Amino acid sequence: MPDTAYIFLAGASRGVGREIAHCLMAQSLKVKALVRSTTAQAELEALGLTVALGDALDTEAVERAMLADPISAVISTIGGLRADGQRVDFLGNKALIDAAVKAKAQKFVLVSSIGSGNTAGALSPQVLEVLHDALVAKEQAEQHLIASGLTYTIVRPGGLKSEPATGNAVLTPDPTIAGSINRADVATLVCQCLLSDKANNQTLSAVDRQKVYVQKEFEILDLS
Repeated sequence: MPDTAYIFLAGASRGVGREIAHCLMAQSLKVKALVRSTTAQAELEALGLTVALGDALDTEAVERAMLADPISAVISTIGGLRADGQRVDFLGNKALIDAAVKAKAQKFVLVSSIGSGNTAGALSPQVLEVLHDALVAKEQAEQHLIASGLTYTIVRPGGLKSEPATGNAVLTPDPTIAGSINRADVATLVCQCLLSDKANNQTLSAVDRQKVYVQKEFEILDLS
């Protein structure tokens, strides 16, 4: 990634996004984060990130934030249901993807979820029913990214846990694999994908190899 350009990070307020912020800063990369709250802004600025205040659902705000400085790559972990009932998984990511095209970003890493697209069969019907609306929106975001022309990596984590990294997390193109994974491990994998050409234009499931629901042999992508 060019030294002079920023990695644009959406979703850094909490969860996997916050873990990714720590991971990127540990590698001395220049990071610009898009956040909605001034509380998150202060916390991230204390970590050394450049912060732009804005809502991912505000297309103009996203464009302003992304086009204000040179951007080499974009990472998005945004998703979920807002208090007002709006779901950001598709519309927020669509705004980010469209802005990334205008910014001529070299790569876009999207954090999605196992259960989206061709990994639906990896989850039980009961889980799919509960997550239906979110997974439909996440798949829409994935398809919009693939169609955008950007170099992309889609990372689909399994069930997320907030425990310290185990170092046992792996990426697989196998759509039948499901399991759980710690958020800190997802962040490590995302940072590896960002910097590895082997992850380019791939859609990958992320699981902890010790926490796979059905133990069986499966392909593991080596990013080294």
